[in-house]
Amino acid sequence: MAGLRTVGAIALTLAVLAVLGADVSHMVTGAMGAMVATFAIKEKQRHEQALTLAFGLPVALAAMSLGALLNTRVVAGDLFFIALIFAAVYSRRFGDRGTALGLIGFQIYFVALFVRATPAALPQLYGTLAVAFACSAVVRFGLVVETPERILLRLREAFRARLAQLVSAQIELLDAGPGRVDKALEDVRRHTARLHESAMMIQGRLEEGTSSSTTASLVQRRVADAEIAAERLGVLLLTARSAERADTLTLHLPHAPVPPAGDRLRAQDDTTATLRRDLDALRLLVVRPVSNDRGTALAHLRNRLLGYRDEENLPRASALVQDVFRGIGEAARSVLGLRVALDGPQDESDDTPATARSREELDAEDVAIAGAEESGQGGDDRKGLERPTTRAAVQVSVGSALAIVGGEFLSSQRWYWAVLTCWVVFLNTASTGEILVKGYRRLLGTVLGVVAGVGLAGLVGNHTWTAFALVLLFIFAMFFTAPLSYALMSFFVTAMLGLLYTLLNTYSASVLVLRIEETALGAACGVIAAAVILPVHTDRRTDELLGTVLTRLGDVTGAAVEQLSGGPALDLLDRARDLDTALDDLRASTQPLTHPITPLRSRRQTARYLVALLETCAYHARSLAATAELLPYSKTVAADPRLKGAGRRIAHNIDVLVARVEDDASDGVAETGASLASMLETDAPGPPRHDRVTGRVLRHLQRLDEGVIGLARPLGVTVSTPDKASSQGRGS
Repeated sequence: MAGLRTVGAIALTLAVLAVLGADVSHMVTGAMGAMVATFAIKEKQRHEQALTLAFGLPVALAAMSLGALLNTRVVAGDLFFIALIFAAVYSRRFGDRGTALGLIGFQIYFVALFVRATPAALPQLYGTLAVAFACSAVVRFGLVVETPERILLRLREAFRARLAQLVSAQIELLDAGPGRVDKALEDVRRHTARLHESAMMIQGRLEEGTSSSTTASLVQRRVADAEIAAERLGVLLLTARSAERADTLTLHLPHAPVPPAGDRLRAQDDTTATLRRDLDALRLLVVRPVSNDRGTALAHLRNRLLGYRDEENLPRASALVQDVFRGIGEAARSVLGLRVALDGPQDESDDTPATARSREELDAEDVAIAGAEESGQGGDDRKGLERPTTRAAVQVSVGSALAIVGGEFLSSQRWYWAVLTCWVVFLNTASTGEILVKGYRRLLGTVLGVVAGVGLAGLVGNHTWTAFALVLLFIFAMFFTAPLSYALMSFFVTAMLGLLYTLLNTYSASVLVLRIEETALGAACGVIAAAVILPVHTDRRTDELLGTVLTRLGDVTGAAVEQLSGGPALDLLDRARDLDTALDDLRASTQPLTHPITPLRSRRQTARYLVALLETCAYHARSLAATAELLPYSKTVAADPRLKGAGRRIAHNIDVLVARVEDDASDGVAETGASLASMLETDAPGPPRHDRVTGRVLRHLQRLDEGVIGLARPLGVTVSTPDKASSQGRGS
């Protein structure tokens, strides 16, 4: 949608300028101005967007004026450019509007240099920018309308599609033979990660895209339930088809070995056929919209799947295979809740007792959510050079000064390309390693884009409108590929610039080669500035985020165990999402360590292992939080005071890990011992049925305990293993 909106604004600007008889240089100015005026604005509410667009026009006019006036004054122009860069980066501390205005000021000044604006041409350039901003407003508010509600609606549909894709991948895993199981498991991993990404995107849009905080909390809960149920179903399915219980880590660690195959699910077995049929029914339940829910067929499928939540409806099979059917029942319940939350009340005339019971549970949860209070979040209290925006502003300014000096030696006319690259590699980066990787990707994309630009320039020749059409196509591709690959985005940017040079009659192969040299110089200047000026080393950045993840993991686990032990109700789901957000930040910060070009292979494996272990722990913490929130109104979940003891060891070990991450000199010892699940073992031949949910909670706690102990080794924390007698005493 961002690509469509930007391309629409540029196309409308070009059409208006063509009618007005503007020359090519002004059309290029208008196109770039429309692009900046569209993509720079990130506010979610339309009136906020309108205000920023209105403030952006005078900023753009001022930047164009200064660019034209200082274009021939080398020293004054360079000093002002550095000051402008500092202000543009520093303005990020003032939120989306400050970021947008800073970006508009920088980019329009760059446009002035690109088209070689002069004071005599300013009146026409003013009119061109006014047309560009007006066309951007028309497209944004009239043609390609984006509201928080529409964005959230599309994200919800995307979540459904991702959920259906994950179920389809799980069906493929069920059917996969020995030669295809690795690929099938990799597909399950990929779709599990994508489902989580969709859930996090919805989380970021709930506040603005829903009518009330109660509705936002309800949608948040239903999305979380569906995500947890789908991921748990994958673990249960992998366990059922394996000779041993599958570790949750297998679904999070790339290229993790496939558990050895078992014989519980044979390809021609009736139970396997029933399982495949029910997974297909679950997928259909996910993708079928309520508007097409006519007749009783879908209701019949829903009722059958929800029936697996009752023990008497489970097919005759081994305990692990029955767990898969239970998982399908829980996933069907989460899908039912998702349909009610997203699509409103459903037809209940064909409900079976099992379905009616599930609806009653969902209604009780809705009442509890409606009465919940929202919790506030603290802001960033760092000051001075400790503030990320201030540090980045200083670093970019120094790097840009180096780029200006070096760029002038390469070309007195195109030196600003080095500055642009230095600026860009600092966007959305927070450590030296991230800047290095981004600079490498931009250089790679630029080299490939230059090759494409040479070929396209020869093909386009003097066909102006063909060139503009290709420019629009590349701009859309730039936005579309930006979340997927920064190198691809840089490729399309460079190819587009080659076409713009052709339009301005300044194209030559030497100009594009110079583009590569300036890009390499700008990336190098950015890395040097980041490494020398107020550096934030990758190790330090990852350690800070790792400490945050562990702290939030302890918060979620401790609060969930406290509530499951009979303690007061807490806002667990928001804490779980805070944990997910911190984990996403950590995953991004480790990219320099896990990138294929890193020479430290063992370090790359350690970073991947740590992130995968933390993802596994986060999954179990989310599951505990979701179960704990059922406690006040569920007939199947009861508080068990014995669980508090099971959580103490985990809480202690997490505290030890946090202390180690924050201080290498910490000598805390992590504790291990008897299985946490042994706490509820009895001499009776089988546990009571009402303990099944408590047993599931203990399994999550056990996996958490194992995951936290697994983190101790790569972090260099000593693990204390009691002797056998002590372990037996603790488990009794």
